Amino acid sequence: MNMKNQKISIIGCGNLGRSITKGLLNNDNFNSSNVTATRRKIDLIADLAKDGATITSDNCEAVRNSNIILVAVKPYNVGKIIAEIKGELIEGQHVLVSLATGLTTEEISEMLDHKIPVFRAMPNIAANISESITCICGKNASKEETQNVKMIFDCVGESLIINEELMEAATILGACGIAFVFRFIRAMIQGGIQIGFDANTAKQIVSQTVKGAAEMLQVNNDHPESEIDKVTTPKGCTIVGLNEMEHQGFSSALIKGIVTSFEKIEK
Repeated sequence: MNMKNQKISIIGCGNLGRSITKGLLNNDNFNSSNVTATRRKIDLIADLAKDGATITSDNCEAVRNSNIILVAVKPYNVGKIIAEIKGELIEGQHVLVSLATGLTTEEISEMLDHKIPVFRAMPNIAANISESITCICGKNASKEETQNVKMIFDCVGESLIINEELMEAATILGACGIAFVFRFIRAMIQGGIQIGFDANTAKQIVSQTVKGAAEMLQVNNDHPESEIDKVTTPKGCTIVGLNEMEHQGFSSALIKGIVTSFEKIEK
């Protein structure tokens, strides 16, 4: 299916919904006039209209003007939104994608009066610069419908189809994970300031270093330890820094943080 023919509504444009909307609007393979964004306080998304989107506070109107609906509200509001729009959903015409944490496709399907395809998708806020990683699972969906949804999230980064039982883990590693990376970057910048750089210069050096490291892993398809070995010389400054970080619990603290977040979402 041609991406320019996809008509998408993003219901509830808070931080995540806005990020996805801006990512779609900035993608040359997508027709911005086919994007509808909703928010109760419409003035908060007025800038999206300047980029070509249709904005409205009427969720039902958004559904009528689209074939794929992204519900980007908090989990406790999903039921309310579906109750509001389900009368507009038509089998064979609409696909519903929930971005809510913790709600299964089965639970979402039970809120509907009919069996339209239902997906869960977990992007992160890097969608607004088209660098998200989005994990997707679906129910009652054909291969074509699954591919169409995947293509949407490919517009805002990379996406992959996973088993639904891994969606909570995907939320932690991909969505929460970006905050963990930001905290790591902030700590590196603070270290850079302590050894002599001003904050802006430290940020420039650190952000490009992190970007380069991530690109190397993707391009070389190598293990991080193999890349570390290339820059650790005997009795060198890199290995003593790495060893001190490990003595202070760097890796174990990060792993424990990930597992703790996962245990929280599982509850």
